[in-house]
Parts: sequence; C-alpha cells; structure tokens
Amino acid sequence: MLIFGFEILWRTYSEQIQSLSGRLGFKRDFLEFLGYTVEVNSGEVYDKIKNMYVANPETLYVLLAHYSKAEPIQKTGKLIKFRNLPGGYAYEEAFLKRAVHPITRRFGSAPENLVRAAEVLGGLKCQFSDVSIEVPALPMIPLTYILWTGDDELQPLASILFDSTAGHYLPTEDLAVLAELTTSRLMLVSDHKK
Repeated sequence: MLIFGFEILWRTYSEQIQSLSGRLGFKRDFLEFLGYTVEVNSGEVYDKIKNMYVANPETLYVLLAHYSKAEPIQKTGKLIKFRNLPGGYAYEEAFLKRAVHPITRRFGSAPENLVRAAEVLGGLKCQFSDVSIEVPALPMIPLTYILWTGDDELQPLASILFDSTAGHYLPTEDLAVLAELTTSRLMLVSDHKK
C-alpha cells in the first residue's frame, strides 16, 4: 500500500510507467528489475529481497518514467566507462564513490559472493578479469561489473561498464543513480545470503 505522499507521486508518473507494460524488455502487468516488482495498475512496488513493499518508491518511479521515453535499439556489445557517457567525466568521482568503491570493499576478498548476488538479480558470470558479471539493471541496460581481486602487492579494484547504447535509454545522471542502485542491491542480496 502506498503512503499518502507517494499516491501523489504515483499519479505524477503512472502514465509513463504504465506505458512500459510489454515494452523495453518488460512483461505485461508488472515490471521486474533488480529484485523489485512494480504493479503497473496500482504503482505498488514489492521488494523480493526484503520480502516487503517499498514505502518510498520515488527513485524507482523517476528511473522508470525516464526509461519509458526511449525506443528500443539493438545493444552494441561495446562496453564503455562511465566517463565516456555524455558528461560522465563531471560525475565520475561521485559515481566511483557511490557505485564502484563499495563493490571493491564488499567483494574484493570474496568475489564468489558477487557472482551469487548477480545470479539472484538475473545476472550472469562473464569472462573478464578475475571475476566479472553482467546484471540487467533495467531490461535494455545491462551493467558489467569487473573485479580484480588483488594479491599481496595490489589492492582489489572494481569497474562498472555500460553498453554504449545506455545513454540512449537514460541520461547520464540517471545512469549514475541506476548503477548506485544496482550496487546497493548486489550488496543487499549478499547480506541476505549470509
């Protein structure tokens, strides 16, 4: 059940979010991504990881509303860094701090947990570096996480890459938020799997 303030928010974004039903990689009647299920008629958001409804779905609504404005295009398979997105260099430090560094800290010494967390979110293991995964942050926007585990001389290091088409679906600022959200969901899954 949505709380009062978010009923207003739902009315603001409902038409755009409802337009995603059966579009841009989503099924009809509900939208599933990152362990969330959005009921398109009511706007209720269920968190399958926490097994509860989301009381404050504002970030999810905004991302979905902006995503709804795109038309589908074929992914290129060309992976790019955040700084190579339009204006990405301006947000890069915040992006690294909020989306990338937490992955290094959490999974640098336990990379197998990153793979398991990705699988829960519909992701799959890739063949880059020591450990890499691809997570469908939104159906047409996969994020590729690459983790170098480090050794006696080098600290662990992570990177997040985007398909070169990501900027077609969301503005760079939203892609930063989406990556931060994806990172937080990977960490949440890892916490719940312990």
